[in-house]
Amino acid sequence: MDKNLNKINDPDLEAQIEKVVPFHGYLSTGAFIGIQMLNLARNLLDIKEGERIFVTCETQNCLPDPFQILRGCTIGNKGLHIVDHGKMAATINKSAENGEKTIKAVRIVLDPEKTINYPVFHAWYMNERKVSHEDAISELIKADGDVYSWYFIEVPVPVKGKKNVTICSICGESFIAEENESLCKWCANPENQEW
Repeated sequence: MDKNLNKINDPDLEAQIEKVVPFHGYLSTGAFIGIQMLNLARNLLDIKEGERIFVTCETQNCLPDPFQILRGCTIGNKGLHIVDHGKMAATINKSAENGEKTIKAVRIVLDPEKTINYPVFHAWYMNERKVSHEDAISELIKADGDVYSWYFIEVPVPVKGKKNVTICSICGESFIAEENESLCKWCANPENQEW
């Protein structure tokens, strides 16, 4: 990792890496991609320091961590949503003004048509051969954002409704009902129970 840090001339990026590493455990390629996507979104959406953002990550692997530690987006505060499509992609938006039904967002994708120009990184991305995180990140530093595609979209602003808390008629535990169901999701779908 130190070899890669010596290649970085941006003190802000260095500071971001220093915050992400203790949280994530090490500088993984996916975490570095998350940092780059966050910085790209900051520029594209003119996100100011301290401004609240919301992100939907399309993988649960590594990519979400920089958004958590650098911007405070968590599942619990509804700033982070994970829809695991197995893609290195994220959609980022700012907070909406009161009354807005949609908000401008940017969807950023790690683009294989662009990664092919960085063969070592492309081999990591497409899982063609074993490539160390250090070597993959070295290529990402060289690419400096050239491996991403993005486009702007309008995303719906969620409406916060009143919670409908009820008691499950099977297990007797309270749960938040989405409609008027009398069974919690656990009891309603015993074959889909996950831990």
